[in-house]
Amino acid sequence: MISNEFLASEILGHGAYLCVRRSGNGDVRRAGAARISTLAERLQLRNEFDPGTPPSRDSIALLRRRDATKGDVTDDDLLQAEWVIHVASKREEAVGEFCGEASRLLESAARVRVLSGVVRPKNYTGAAMNNWAYANLVTQQPGGAMPNAFLFPLSKTADWWRKDWMERHTYFLPRYDDHGQMTSEGHALAAAAGIPHLLRRTYKSLTEPAPAGQYDFVSYFECSDADVPMFHQVCAALRDVKRNPEWRFVREGPIWHGRRVASWEELFS
Repeated sequence: MISNEFLASEILGHGAYLCVRRSGNGDVRRAGAARISTLAERLQLRNEFDPGTPPSRDSIALLRRRDATKGDVTDDDLLQAEWVIHVASKREEAVGEFCGEASRLLESAARVRVLSGVVRPKNYTGAAMNNWAYANLVTQQPGGAMPNAFLFPLSKTADWWRKDWMERHTYFLPRYDDHGQMTSEGHALAAAAGIPHLLRRTYKSLTEPAPAGQYDFVSYFECSDADVPMFHQVCAALRDVKRNPEWRFVREGPIWHGRRVASWEELFS
């Protein structure tokens, strides 16, 4: 079997999503009032609602629930979350401190589940694929322009992780028969329609596969109101195993749909 030692393993960044839901009659608004923004300022996290150019790699985002749909994985903490807070940084200690302190501030009023991961170099992306899929990717826009946020964690099955990395790579590309006819599109082509419309970001587990109770990948998307149908179109294309055989090895968590807001107070308006 071809060893994973050839895969890039360095860590380029850290991130986490705090999935928050009210506990009992707790006053979540009051528990976090001023304190969350003060914590973000102390850690030098820029508000993603106004991301700047280029967007900061040290940031915080506040998301208010719109709806959520069940996945293959039972995860009520995400499915029923009323709010999600995103934190990202090049500094592992900043993400860890934010998650720990924010969870402590809210613990009297809310249940908090943290979905975290790391940013790593792209392992399956050569120069041509990078130019096709990433050179013109959507960068983060102000919250008013792209107000919709989708949090979409997933894991791969044990059968997937038993494959060596070269075989896993083949699932991202089209497949052809001996006569040159395409038999399946693969992940890249199945999702291609979303490239010019959806901001996408993925955190990976520190280990592959992830420990029990955690996800291998925590993906996140942003889009305009007009492009919400495009997000669902891309999801449907990826789930079509005739077009994208990779999805036979996927177990989806819930998909949580939220609205980006500019401040803690707006989470509750």
